[in-house]
Amino acid sequence: MRNRVWPAVVADVVCVLVFTLVGTASHATAGSAGHVALVTLPFLVGLAAGWLASRAWRAPASPWPTGVAVWFSTVALGLLLRPLAGGGFAWSFAVVTAGFLAATMLGWRMLAGLLTRRTAAR
Repeated sequence: MRNRVWPAVVADVVCVLVFTLVGTASHATAGSAGHVALVTLPFLVGLAAGWLASRAWRAPASPWPTGVAVWFSTVALGLLLRPLAGGGFAWSFAVVTAGFLAATMLGWRMLAGLLTRRTAAR
């Protein structure tokens, strides 16, 4: 089981990092590693909480319910904690956050499932 968990953790962390790097770059705030870290931290806390609450290690690549629970926690807690890290809140940011993280965090899980089914069929 361990061999499936760590790649899933890394994939989710990469999704959050890409989200924050793309976002900070598009707003010309990517120059400061400290700023990127402050933007990333609330979402990583949400990600960790989602993994723990859903016990994602039991089925880390499952889009439902694991992926949805981890995604929801990442978005909800990330947006709630963001003001504590010095960020603001805007509905447009919340929509983009939810959409990007859904596409990436659920997307890699769907691709993994497709590849697993294709491999099993051979």
